[in-house]
Amino acid sequence: MENFEEYLRQGEPNKAEKAKVWKTAIGLQQVDGLKPSEYLIDTAKQNIEGYITIDEVKLRIDSYYEQQAVINNENRTEEADKVSARIAEILSENTFAFSPAEYISIHRRLFQGIYSHAGKIRDYNITKKEWVLNGETVIYASAASLKATLEYDFEQEKKFKYKGLSQQEIVEHIAHFVSYLWQIHVFGEGNTRTTALFLIKYLRKLGFNEVNNNIFAEHSRYFRNALVRANYEDLSKGIYKTEKYLIRFLSNLLLKENHTLNNREQHIHYIDTINDTVKSKIDTVNDTVFNLIKQNNRITATEISDTLKISLSTSKRRIKALKEQGKIERVGSDKKGYWRVIE
Repeated sequence: MENFEEYLRQGEPNKAEKAKVWKTAIGLQQVDGLKPSEYLIDTAKQNIEGYITIDEVKLRIDSYYEQQAVINNENRTEEADKVSARIAEILSENTFAFSPAEYISIHRRLFQGIYSHAGKIRDYNITKKEWVLNGETVIYASAASLKATLEYDFEQEKKFKYKGLSQQEIVEHIAHFVSYLWQIHVFGEGNTRTTALFLIKYLRKLGFNEVNNNIFAEHSRYFRNALVRANYEDLSKGIYKTEKYLIRFLSNLLLKENHTLNNREQHIHYIDTINDTVKSKIDTVNDTVFNLIKQNNRITATEISDTLKISLSTSKRRIKALKEQGKIERVGSDKKGYWRVIE
């Protein structure tokens, strides 16, 4: 990524904007452990300098690999180069439609000529061993229900009203939406890069025009692991789905917060020995909230907020954490229900 820092430091708006786009495009290849070639880097610089257009970049990359006697499929450099150029092209376009068709179209544009299934909904079930899950897999949507599930998630998001939400609540909702979208895993390969690119375009549509795409460029692997952790649970081992890592990523991306994004911390067997003090404080608040619920199983998030002198959003996050830890569960509706304490 240091290849493009000179353009960001120079401050020329057009060059800096192109450099940001290329950093994101190349950084996203890391979600699948791919690394673009030096040829791609040099060609991207010519585009940033204004010597060639993005269409000419794509043509040069295509020509470059047509002339190669042997293509190293082991490290998938050709895929990384071509997909990087295509991501840069899409990010440079001021067009977007929030629809399943757009989502599928992005996959087709990214992987045309690379995957035989580019832009096609998979017709087989899949599993993927994940390092962060110690070799286990997320349970992805069934091939038989992919189209219906994708359409349902889009419809639910279209109906959702952001009005009245705090910035933190907006981030938490977006985390929920994108984790559900990714879990469907519509395609055989390329789901994370497609989802990330779609998310960036959607965030722009929502008005987040100053999105810090450096987060995607530098922490795309963290983004994928966060999606994995948001969709995996093994209750027999005390492992619960959690969106906290995804929320940290999006908070840095959208709210310019400065959470540490550590891949090791996301591993299901990770033991935090660094942030014990901070963790202790959070656990203390969680325990206090838990005690209040044990004392009054009909207490509301607002009442907890008032009692502990914490914000309503913090109160809701602590309740959510207790639910994810399996300590409480909601019985009945939000208005007339109650909390069941699980000892």
